[in-house]
Amino acid sequence: MSLLRKGSPSRPAPSALPQQTTRPQYALIGLGLLGAGWLYVQLPAAQGLLLLLGIGLGFSLFHARFGFSSAFRQLLSVGQGRALQAHMLLLGMTATLFALLFALGQGLGGQPLSGYLAPIGPGLLLGAFLFGVGMQLAGGCASGTLYATGGGSLLGLVALVSFMGGSVLGAWNLEFWTTGPGAAGTLPPISLAERLGLWGALALTLALVGGLALLAEWVIRKRQPPPLSQPRGAQGWARVLRGTWPLWVAALVLAVLNAAVLYVSGRPWGVTYGLTLWGSQAVEALGLAQPAFWGFWNGESPLGRSPLGHPTALTNLGILLGALLSAAAAGVFGKNPRLGWKALLAAVLGGLLMGYGARLAYGCNIGAYIGGVASFSLHGWVWLVMALLGTGAGLRLRPWFGLSNPRPTDSVC
Repeated sequence: MSLLRKGSPSRPAPSALPQQTTRPQYALIGLGLLGAGWLYVQLPAAQGLLLLLGIGLGFSLFHARFGFSSAFRQLLSVGQGRALQAHMLLLGMTATLFALLFALGQGLGGQPLSGYLAPIGPGLLLGAFLFGVGMQLAGGCASGTLYATGGGSLLGLVALVSFMGGSVLGAWNLEFWTTGPGAAGTLPPISLAERLGLWGALALTLALVGGLALLAEWVIRKRQPPPLSQPRGAQGWARVLRGTWPLWVAALVLAVLNAAVLYVSGRPWGVTYGLTLWGSQAVEALGLAQPAFWGFWNGESPLGRSPLGHPTALTNLGILLGALLSAAAAGVFGKNPRLGWKALLAAVLGGLLMGYGARLAYGCNIGAYIGGVASFSLHGWVWLVMALLGTGAGLRLRPWFGLSNPRPTDSVC
């Protein structure tokens, strides 16, 4: 999100996403629909459903400009917690739907369902911290770089490619953090559902997200931050396809889509694995490395796998397509501001830190944070704390790259 500072000589961070709705780009809409339709008919039924769900995720993310890096930045800089409250709504709704599905016990076709559970150790702590730093430099998180790229953002594309590079580096030395010296003191996965029962874990999770939402409200009233910026767009029913969605609407839609991904694939929505797969395939195809010898790939060549053979790869591609359709419907695809070398360098460094950190931390803002908390795994909450600490460090680094932070005197966040 572009952040303007009154009376400040520093230029604002370049916006990865345009802020105004114009005439729809019908040619792009047609190409996007044709491409999505062609892919859908090539895929088996379940994979086709995941592609469609990914398109829905991308469409929703772009329409609401639903972000994580901006939410953390606004909270720590000026106490603006509205976006964090939307996170809490997303977490509460997702956890409730997950609990119902886990109680059902099986997904599409009778397949078993499993949540995201991960150990708590140095890799998680460092990885989430680095991710928090990286998303402040890049101006977007994992899902944010995907939907920004799908919307035609050059800055998003730079961050996304760098994210893939960082995740490949993380896969290369992951064993150091899982079985080597970096694993010292690691605790096994802690499932709240196993300790408290499914409904006890849900009750605790809802109490926590409700408490954090109330705390955010208290901070807002105490600090009186600038209001959130809302891109101008279509009104009335046209707002569904071309306008800006309220954050709470997007939170509910994303929760339902995440639950649908769990039901169809057997696992929650994730992002990082798909990007690691694509990045590893690229470095192997270019002859830069042999990922099959890395512990992460267990002796299997990434090139031996289909680029769309994993659920996260399918939903990632769907997010790109959904964001393209959303941006084209709003008439803003590919409308990039002028970018200086500092902003591009920040996107490269931020993407590398996010990718490496996500690989160490068992996921990003989607898989580790949303997926972990909604799966009733303690590591999801630990990820949130460390990512917030990383955000604090990232805010101090942003001015080095000419990127501004929100100030109490701003007209909007």
